[in-house]
Amino acid sequence: MTSAEEQVLDTAAALVASFAGGDLDAYFGHFARDAVFVFHTTPGVLGSVDAYRDEWAGWERDAGFRVLSCVSSEQRVQQMGPVAVFTHRVRTRVATHDGEEDLRERETIVFQLKEDGRWIAVHEHLSPDPSTD
Repeated sequence: MTSAEEQVLDTAAALVASFAGGDLDAYFGHFARDAVFVFHTTPGVLGSVDAYRDEWAGWERDAGFRVLSCVSSEQRVQQMGPVAVFTHRVRTRVATHDGEEDLRERETIVFQLKEDGRWIAVHEHLSPDPSTD
């Protein structure tokens, strides 16, 4: 494994941990301001962190949404110069006004290496996980 792959894995782990822990400032801080988000649960493409934050606030307001836990598995990094594609499976436990639910999804996050040496997420795509395990 290359140093860049390790850095991307570390960055992804920090992103997932902040998501799982409900630390939204840290979570959204892992993304470029103009990152694009494609979620199977959202009809449109979210074209910025601000748009995603607004969507999240709506989930909280309308459904009482909150993340209880998130576990990442089957991580893979494909590096292509200053860009890396991170894929994994995620199991997320969420709570809403309707109760608690386990979500099983697959996710792709595209990271870009910045001039200061940090990897920052520029694209996220989430889809249902068809596996039955």
